[in-house]
Amino acid sequence: MKNHIDFKDFLQIAIIVKDIEKAAKVWADILHVPVPEIRIDKPSENPDLTYRGKKAFYGLKLAVIMSKERGIMIELHEPLEGESTFKEFQNKHGNGVHHLGFVVGPDRRDAVVGEFEEMGYPIRTLGYYPGGSWTIIDAEDDLGVNLNIKPFA
Repeated sequence: MKNHIDFKDFLQIAIIVKDIEKAAKVWADILHVPVPEIRIDKPSENPDLTYRGKKAFYGLKLAVIMSKERGIMIELHEPLEGESTFKEFQNKHGNGVHHLGFVVGPDRRDAVVGEFEEMGYPIRTLGYYPGGSWTIIDAEDDLGVNLNIKPFA
């Protein structure tokens, strides 16, 4: 890849689970950390969120376990109603690693994502939020996992 991703840019592992409360407690016990807060995002109209090129409308439970020492995180996702990349993965695979996340310079994000698209890995989901964005690259058929490309500020 011309616009490669550095291993030092590794940021997250996102795991799809069917019972986030149970998974959060078990992960907290394994890692000897507090049980993370579980955020519930109900479906809402969001013009800054797409799934497979169309406006997305879905619900999701999310918990984040952060390692400040390493600068990496484990995200637990429990898909709720509506079609999403997370629900698609769960329907196809059940529980499992949905994506690995990498952070790149904001001036590199479009080049990295564009090169993945040229290689045959399309954007599955694109989301914007104040001060940032996330882009899920559909790579699970070849790589066994999707990729999340996030620009840092």
